[in-house]
Amino acid sequence: MLVGAQIAVGAAAIFARLGLSGAPPLAVSAWRLVIASAVLLAIAGLTPRLRSRPLADARGRSIPHDDKRRARVVLIAAGVALAVHFGSWIWSLEYTSVAVSTLLVATVPIWTAIYDSVVLKRHLSSIGYAAFLAGAAGLTLVVGFNRARAPIAGHEYLGDALAVAGAIAIGAYFLLVREVRQDFGTRSIVTRTYSWGALVLLAGSLAVHQYPPAFTDRKAWGGILAMALISQLLGHTGMNASLRWFTPSAVAMTTLLEPVIAAVLALMLFGETLTPPAVVGGVLVLLAIGAFLREEQRLSGAADG
Repeated sequence: MLVGAQIAVGAAAIFARLGLSGAPPLAVSAWRLVIASAVLLAIAGLTPRLRSRPLADARGRSIPHDDKRRARVVLIAAGVALAVHFGSWIWSLEYTSVAVSTLLVATVPIWTAIYDSVVLKRHLSSIGYAAFLAGAAGLTLVVGFNRARAPIAGHEYLGDALAVAGAIAIGAYFLLVREVRQDFGTRSIVTRTYSWGALVLLAGSLAVHQYPPAFTDRKAWGGILAMALISQLLGHTGMNASLRWFTPSAVAMTTLLEPVIAAVLALMLFGETLTPPAVVGGVLVLLAIGAFLREEQRLSGAADG
């Protein structure tokens, strides 16, 4: 289940590239979330117990009024962050390769570790600082030697910047969700945040006149549906379900497979290759991400203790 989930998530960029063949990036991002949130809302609507139950925490206890209002605001903010993540990341695929975009958007642990260190004053160990330097060196190699073929050539740095923006945005999403994780179950969180994210992206795409693909465009709609149903619902749901058998840190470590899976699929399907320096940089970035995931595990363990 866990391996299948990682393959489904790793293929998201491939599906996005198919969707981009018939529609602009904000429209592709919006309809990915519209479809995913519609499925979740339908499931909630068909479950009377959940539909009629007042807002409560994960243990079923009623949440005070002020906490309800704050929790709703936090989840709306998380939905906006999710919209920024999908919009910027899928847009990056117009300007840079699948492998580089997926690698850069996977740098989330680096940015969340920086946030925890600067804002929450959770000091990094010597391994954390070494990982930061290795990650910086790896990003320099990847960005500086990124010359792979992309749909719109000549704007690789813009694509890289959009992918990094997507990583920071999803990092903000995780930080916001972390604040209400004790109050809501996973399905409740994703239903609310996916729905708000879909509304934000729909409004944004309409504002800039980016419309969905024609109904007859099977290739584009196939990519959008695959992102929503396979990568979004099955992939992420499978990762959450695998927590029954694996620790959160083990599941987090397997996310390092996503850029590798995306790179292999992009090579097979689109002929996208990476320069040797970019490959070395990618390895450094993956090692840095792994080190930061271990650092997060250490800090969480220290906090629990």
